[in-house]
Amino acid sequence: MKQIAILGSTGSIGSQTLTVLQQFPTDFQVMGLAAGGNITVLARQIQIFKPQVVAVASSEKATALTALLKNHGVEHLPQILMGPEGLCQVATLPQVETVVIGLVGFIGLLPTLKALKSGKQVLTANKETFVTAGHLVKPYLRQIVPLDSEHSAIFQCLQGSQAPEKEVHKIYLTASGGPFRELPLEQLHHVTVEQALNHPNWSMGDKITIDSATMMNKGLEIIEAHHLFQLPLEKIEVVVHPQSIVHSAVAYVDGATIAQLGEPDMRVPIQYGLTYPKRCPTAFSELHLDLTTLGTLQFYPADETRFPCLRLARWAAETGGTLPVVLNAADELAVEAFLKGNIGFMEIPKRIEWVMKLHMPHWADQPTLETIIAVDTWTRQTFTEMSDLKAPSL
Repeated sequence: MKQIAILGSTGSIGSQTLTVLQQFPTDFQVMGLAAGGNITVLARQIQIFKPQVVAVASSEKATALTALLKNHGVEHLPQILMGPEGLCQVATLPQVETVVIGLVGFIGLLPTLKALKSGKQVLTANKETFVTAGHLVKPYLRQIVPLDSEHSAIFQCLQGSQAPEKEVHKIYLTASGGPFRELPLEQLHHVTVEQALNHPNWSMGDKITIDSATMMNKGLEIIEAHHLFQLPLEKIEVVVHPQSIVHSAVAYVDGATIAQLGEPDMRVPIQYGLTYPKRCPTAFSELHLDLTTLGTLQFYPADETRFPCLRLARWAAETGGTLPVVLNAADELAVEAFLKGNIGFMEIPKRIEWVMKLHMPHWADQPTLETIIAVDTWTRQTFTEMSDLKAPSL
């Protein structure tokens, strides 16, 4: 049995990973789980999968989890770890072969690097690791299988390519366009949190759903694809595909274009990652795509006037250094502010650009981990200190 650990087990990726794993009871054993604050869901996962080690955000959460497990009659409690150190410990458990990174945000960087350096196979949906520290991940690319639907699609389309840097003409990253793809531009200033969270195709966590609505998600994916597949930025193009059936495509230099199609459901790329390089039957019959019922598939250029976050992401990617770190941290805080009702939807890109322009872009092209953490901290402090000020029109 393959020993596995899941970071972010109560989130969208983590919970769906556990659902997929239930199809393979004799192939995988869950040795470690890590979650933030959803102790109720984590307790249920512990009862079902019986991990040896779990990690939670704080000592208070650890105490609450212990009490909850005892109330549920769990006799053999797992070892309970806490905080960022606990995340890293679960990611590097000696008996674990594969680590699933379902964490959203900068918090995923350290445990991902720790897992890679300890020789684990890493299945990851944490694009922030590539955005902020792609050059630090580069030595370990052979250990990584992407779980993001788009990057899983590209990864699958590249299978069999001997020299992608020479054979690939272009990568097409597809985007649904989110809920505001056709909304008049002047109305974008008045959209509500509820409207922004109402994604037409995908069921995701709040942060990623808002990033999808602003298209920052796709901007971050440009940077991720650049590092993950070691291809120049000019070979990566975003196209809006409202049906979310083509999850991405690779155009080769000989004129052939290979695309990966599937239902908009994360269980498909998650299962591929878990069973890679094999393909195994799925127990979920609804995941089988029926080509005869698809109808028309549409593709449009991405509009950077409507989605300025795409422009900001390309600026960060082309500048390099620590500017992508600023982009990522500012986006995390801007999305949080929007979800709390503190800023409007179109203030998200304005706030991000504001902080990016304040950043001193003279850091080394290949920043150390310590520099990356310092710039992330600076960005969060700067954003917070200026949160009471009105961002200028940019």
